[in-house]
Amino acid sequence: MKICEVKADELIIKQLIELSKKWEAENSCHGYRANSKEDISGNRIFAALENDRIIAYLFGHSAKIDNMSSIIPVGSDCFDVLEIFVEEEYRNQGIGRLLFEYMEKAIDDEYIILSTATKNWKAILHFYIEEVGMAFHSAMLFKKTEKTSSQNSFSNN
Repeated sequence: MKICEVKADELIIKQLIELSKKWEAENSCHGYRANSKEDISGNRIFAALENDRIIAYLFGHSAKIDNMSSIIPVGSDCFDVLEIFVEEEYRNQGIGRLLFEYMEKAIDDEYIILSTATKNWKAILHFYIEEVGMAFHSAMLFKKTEKTSSQNSFSNN
């Protein structure tokens, strides 16, 4: 296995789109949809390759912080990780951690940020906090309410 930064040529984009379709089919993240070429273009892409085939990827871009001043000074350079994905049969082998560490060494930014909508929050928090050393800042929680038919009938009167 080789971990490296790759250029977004047609073959790479095609592979990333196919992997993102697998991710979408897993239904493991709230609201995740497969990528298009436009979603990938303009980002830095880091990949784990096995026989020139991408088995895991991480992509994102550099940005200036303008709205997280409670934890990161305004104007700081940060790398915004948009996606990190490891094919199912390669999970729990340290590939995601290796991708993250490779990206961290390759970027020039002061901070790394990301958000996640995973349904497996325990595993993802373990990965990001305990394995790659990120700090926890906030969480958005939600609950769908159940309205009974009798409650709904009151609003129709």
